[in-house]
Amino acid sequence: MKKKIIIVAGDPESINSEILFKSWIKLSNQVKKKIYLISNVNLLNKQFKKLGIKIDIENTNINSNSNKLKVIDVKLRFKNPFKINRGTLKKYIKNSLNIAHNLATKDKNVIGIINCPIKKNLLELNNVGVTEFFAKKCSIKNNSEVMVIRNNKLAVALITTHYDLKNVANMISKNLIIKKIKTIHLHYKRILNKKPEIGVLGLNPHNAELRKNSEEIKKITPAIKSLKKLGIKVFGPLVADTVFIEEYKKFDVIVGMYHDQVLTPFKAMYKFDAINFTLGLNYLRVSPDHGVAINLIGKNKADENSLLQCIKFINKFG
Repeated sequence: MKKKIIIVAGDPESINSEILFKSWIKLSNQVKKKIYLISNVNLLNKQFKKLGIKIDIENTNINSNSNKLKVIDVKLRFKNPFKINRGTLKKYIKNSLNIAHNLATKDKNVIGIINCPIKKNLLELNNVGVTEFFAKKCSIKNNSEVMVIRNNKLAVALITTHYDLKNVANMISKNLIIKKIKTIHLHYKRILNKKPEIGVLGLNPHNAELRKNSEEIKKITPAIKSLKKLGIKVFGPLVADTVFIEEYKKFDVIVGMYHDQVLTPFKAMYKFDAINFTLGLNYLRVSPDHGVAINLIGKNKADENSLLQCIKFINKFG
């Protein structure tokens, strides 16, 4: 049986239809045959028509062998293709992600899932995104999944993800850091066939001068010592305000304590030349490294590069 790539069309109130089209026309027929898009057929047709896009769509199931754009239909009714009732929108997103999870879990020929951007507030889970949604679906109860943003030059990973900064210091712990970095180490070896060198940032400015009551001394340094005893190549705590000048080049992964600590410098350096890659799930899951970009809808300015990178990355494993 041929390998399969699941793409979740994601938030309809977005640039997703545009980047799907721009990516699709750049793919070989061999790759197109592997792709199954989870969307609503009528909604997708309406959006393509409004955007002046022409693609042959096939309303089908996971067993089709066509090189048309194969759509697994999420059966809901939509009126305006870009302005949708919030309740309907939430139901559509939840159903789409559930279908993707079920297919990736049950069909051994599914290589992995790519989800196009989704607004987090549509998931009905406090302060979390698709990373945590899939972790919950995979019954990961120890918070060991890891959000990684990577390209061919660098990867950054997070100890805490989409949480308010005021809560981060209390959320991080020695055990959490150990669990997350063990996941990075194990999955880099399993998926990327590499034993990574991992740099770990401190939490506070100047690592709080390593004061005795600081998170660096009480939590981060003890975690690093424990990880080293396991043979993991981990270094730190590194000083966050200087590591991205030059020092980052020594490492395969830079681990930050919170979202913007590593994503702000990463995106300043590489913009959207990256993918969002979740480690620790029961299947491969990646997504473009950008949001829904409502301000760009219908302007033909959306950049499809990150979605293309997701497809190419997943395809390597099939």
